[in-house]
Amino acid sequence: MATPPPPPAPTPEVFDVVIFGASGFTGRYVIREALKFLPPSSSPLRSLALAGRSRDRVAAALRWAAGPGGAAPDLPILVADASDPASLAALAARARVVLSCAGPFRLHGRQVAAACAAAGADCLDISGEPEFMERVEAEFHEAAAKNGSLIISACGFDSIPAELGFLFHSRQWAPPSVPVTVQAYLSLESDKRIVGNFGTYESAVLGVANAGELQALRRSRPRRPRPNIPGPPPPKGSLVEHDKALGLWTIKLPSADTVVVKRTLSTVTQHPEGLPGVEESTDFAEHRKSFWSSVKPAHFGVKLTSKSLLGIAQFIFTGLCIGLLGGFSFGRSLLLKFPSFFSAGWFRKSGPTEEQVSSASFKMWFVGRGYSDAARASDRGSKPDKEIITRVSGPEIGYITTPIVLVQCALVLLSQRGNLPKGGVYTPGAVFGPTDIQQRLQENGLSFDLVSTRTL
Repeated sequence: MATPPPPPAPTPEVFDVVIFGASGFTGRYVIREALKFLPPSSSPLRSLALAGRSRDRVAAALRWAAGPGGAAPDLPILVADASDPASLAALAARARVVLSCAGPFRLHGRQVAAACAAAGADCLDISGEPEFMERVEAEFHEAAAKNGSLIISACGFDSIPAELGFLFHSRQWAPPSVPVTVQAYLSLESDKRIVGNFGTYESAVLGVANAGELQALRRSRPRRPRPNIPGPPPPKGSLVEHDKALGLWTIKLPSADTVVVKRTLSTVTQHPEGLPGVEESTDFAEHRKSFWSSVKPAHFGVKLTSKSLLGIAQFIFTGLCIGLLGGFSFGRSLLLKFPSFFSAGWFRKSGPTEEQVSSASFKMWFVGRGYSDAARASDRGSKPDKEIITRVSGPEIGYITTPIVLVQCALVLLSQRGNLPKGGVYTPGAVFGPTDIQQRLQENGLSFDLVSTRTL
């Protein structure tokens, strides 16, 4: 009698969200935020898994995220390593949405994006590294679009507050008025000493080391469409200035925010009605078109602010150290070995304490100047005659705001996937702009405010 064939292997469970890099410093805060939205919450997050190189370290991060005295939920832990493509392929095959939290992303993020693009899983990361983001777009956009994978970088403090803040600001300019420039001013505030994430510092060091790669990549790519902005471009201005209206010293910040906002404006220039959803409702399609018709492009930049010149000097010192030493291997080893010294105490390998995190907050002002009537922009010698100031504010940027933003973006994907593009590599604003993401953030600790409108 023939032996019956063995029963088929059970199909592995597919999870709504898998957090990759869950044992990292930021990853454990993302776990803590995600736990709030598991059942019995009414959110669309019904299943969650964690992933990292070490099962024990991920389990320890889960216990930390559950809080002292709290019982850690029994969540599946997947072992995956950015250096092991097979493990990432297995992870992506079991996820609707992957939250990629393992940086620096130029070292660990590309492989995750590749696995998600191949498997058709959506991928959100918290990168603020322009070269990584643009390389992922160049390498994986076509595969992601074909396989139904949305890959969206900068879904943390870099660069959602800046992007949504710009879109919120832009929509305050009711016709016939138009903005010409929107300058963002970032203020980091705390009762304690502000200490940044070592991963952010390491990404900056590696970014300087590989600055030539970004320029070469951009030269090799087709030129992006540029939006039509009325009036002449603004003067470059000084590196350091004192803004009397804000009462703060400012310094130009070479941030990912500027790059990401410009990429979004380029996408909207190419698609004036926005990116259509794969199965979007008629109501959402009309809302999407209406939303983007109210967005007006403008020249955009970001400045870091400080109440004193000493804070500006600290930033300049850090920038000079990274700029001078980041270009050669011995200098980089010094920078990475002694981050506290070379950043004047801004960054350290141990990261901030829980007390420092809970006491910190941010404000980002958006100061827009333009014309009360767009027709005046073409008049010879005319100058902007209108100013609008808006503000985005929220809690500590790296470990509270970033997890809030990332998790809310994931919840939008889970609940509104049909209204979003089938797939591809895009900026957060281009995908999430017309959704309810701003309302969600306002319900979870961030504020979007119109501060003032005046005639110049």
